[in-house]
Amino acid sequence: MTAGKPERLSALDAGFLQAEDSDRHTSLAIGAVAVLEGPAPDVESFASTIDVRVRQLPRCTQVLRTHPFDTSAPEWVHDDAFEVRHHVRHTAAAAPGDDAALYCVVAEVMERRLDRDRPLWECWLVDGLADGRWALVVKVHHSVADGIAASTMFSALCDGASIVEYPPHESDHPSDGARHDGLPTMNPLSWLTGAWNVSLATARSAWRVSSGAAQIATRILSPQSQAMAGPLTAMRRYGAASVSLADVKSICHRFDVTVNDVALAAITDAFREAMVRRDEPTRSDSLRTLVPVSVRRPDELHLPDNRVSVMLPLLPVDIADPLERLRAVHNRMTQSKASGQSRAGSLAVAASNLLPFALTAWTVRLLTRLPQRGVATVATNVPGPRTRVTVMGRAVQSLLPIPPIALNLRIGIAITSYADELTFGVIGDFDATVSPEELANGIREGVERLVSVTKACRRSRRAGNQLLLLIS
Repeated sequence: MTAGKPERLSALDAGFLQAEDSDRHTSLAIGAVAVLEGPAPDVESFASTIDVRVRQLPRCTQVLRTHPFDTSAPEWVHDDAFEVRHHVRHTAAAAPGDDAALYCVVAEVMERRLDRDRPLWECWLVDGLADGRWALVVKVHHSVADGIAASTMFSALCDGASIVEYPPHESDHPSDGARHDGLPTMNPLSWLTGAWNVSLATARSAWRVSSGAAQIATRILSPQSQAMAGPLTAMRRYGAASVSLADVKSICHRFDVTVNDVALAAITDAFREAMVRRDEPTRSDSLRTLVPVSVRRPDELHLPDNRVSVMLPLLPVDIADPLERLRAVHNRMTQSKASGQSRAGSLAVAASNLLPFALTAWTVRLLTRLPQRGVATVATNVPGPRTRVTVMGRAVQSLLPIPPIALNLRIGIAITSYADELTFGVIGDFDATVSPEELANGIREGVERLVSVTKACRRSRRAGNQLLLLIS
């Protein structure tokens, strides 16, 4: 393979490298676990298959080239010494090979940093699982891809053409009322009206962006102490919970909310229950959460890079009633989308690409070394394949996401859909106040509570309808 023109990392891509450098206990990789039907393939045939498939993904055979004193952004260049066996690893889960044993393997894999002298990914074959199953653990550095790009990369490792479902992109841009679907009007009055409307829309957009930027800065730099936040150690724990996607959609339909609203409400429930068990105060400002927002256009899904912004809502752990909590989450996410936070984040990233790289690199290094206490956790939602897929002829039974943690965020939660399931992957620092296993169980129970509320509302509605029929 011939080397192509080097591609520079964006300021955001490079920022993940600098954030990792700011803390020796941080490993800024994201990942996924595919649990498959047996039997497991032998290591040599597995490595050969992976070798063929990753060569279709340029980033998997490219290595970072940096420049002294940050005179220019790092670049992706072809690795002439690429050898797939540097990246394909083999391990076994401890007996009895249950979920807990698999989660221990995942935690150990994610603890270690990827070697920057080689392409920034690994693929682990994990055998020894109960019922003849095996697992595939894929790990890629966050500088290579965000969640959606990584999901697209995972689909390339599957047999055939896997269909990956992505939600419609929600624009944060207000409508400017201008005409875009025909020839310009010849009416001068329309020109003036159009110019006035565009000016108003631009002013409103600028106000939203500036307001959103102020909110992000205030909330990240807030001295508010978060009980869940704290310094990282070198060890991790992992847990996961899967729920019925049909159940989640039934909640969405009944209460006019989104899948993401239901997921965040269940996460809120899990944190609230954990805090109550520990006699910690559940205040309205106890759980500031970083929620990444994709800003990819549909034609950019395949591009290996990061195209995300952020929102920073407060999850309502102070609300005890599950339905009220769900509605509060929905309202807060709606307000966050309207506030201009995600648009401000996108513009900040775009502007940073116009500055000298040395300035942005030094700034990011300084900011990532500050003691962040304003945000407690991160929760990210990445859609997966809508239909069941196979790897080397073996059916993927379940797909578990793995988020990163850094910058005093000791708990990270990723949500992904696969076929008829919605799965929550929780990674945490080993010394975090709440364990990932406890949160995963709490999330599952939180969804069950919302399902019970949904069924109760339907029964009540049916009873009301029957009463009306009897009266009439």
